[in-house]
Amino acid sequence: MLEVLHLAVNYRGVCAVEDVSFRLEAGQLVGIIGPNGAGKSTMLKAMLGLIPASEGVIRYHQRSLKDQLARVAYIPQRSQIDWDYPIAVKNVVMMARTRHTGWFRSPSRYSQEVVKSALMRVGMWEFKDRQIGELSGGQQQRVFLAQALAQEAELFFFDEPFVGVDKKTEAVIFKVFDELKHQGKTLLVVGHELGEVSRQYDRFLLINKHIIAEGTRSQVMTAENIQKAYGDNVILLRG
Repeated sequence: MLEVLHLAVNYRGVCAVEDVSFRLEAGQLVGIIGPNGAGKSTMLKAMLGLIPASEGVIRYHQRSLKDQLARVAYIPQRSQIDWDYPIAVKNVVMMARTRHTGWFRSPSRYSQEVVKSALMRVGMWEFKDRQIGELSGGQQQRVFLAQALAQEAELFFFDEPFVGVDKKTEAVIFKVFDELKHQGKTLLVVGHELGEVSRQYDRFLLINKHIIAEGTRSQVMTAENIQKAYGDNVILLRG
């Protein structure tokens, strides 16, 4: 179980995340939704210790998550990545194996097989020697999904993985998400899925600095909850 208890984040006296608490079981795909500036990405970063939290406890299997970061794969927003850095696709994915092989050792045969398998799962093995900056947005996102797979993690945190991707990449991502779910992995995905694609998720956390609603699609995506989170500027797609 992943537990977040009373998480709060403040930037120079301004509240970005306030008193967020939730618990997640293994084998779930969880969407974190809310308007821009709601604190979704901030919450993920604070859970991982990438930014300081002013309050809160984050536990995984009753232990501090910060002491178990080797069990977490985190893929940030594409806008936070330097796509001009000269590195080949296979080496991007091999970076996920650093904890296993060490900084100054050659990758083991097993790590090489893990990287190949991960790239094949996302349909990017044929691009293994291509520079990452030469790829399309969807292809880049699939490479970083492969990197997450190569880490062999238990928890997967994705920050807006569907921004700027094509339908083929979207389908690949959801296919891999489904496979991970059935392997007992837990996936947290920051996104804006309010329409038909939201049916792919098991649970949602709807936040705007604090949690407005959590639960299944039907429990969370009510007109009342959406209005509380977004105001009057969103049309809720039903179906």
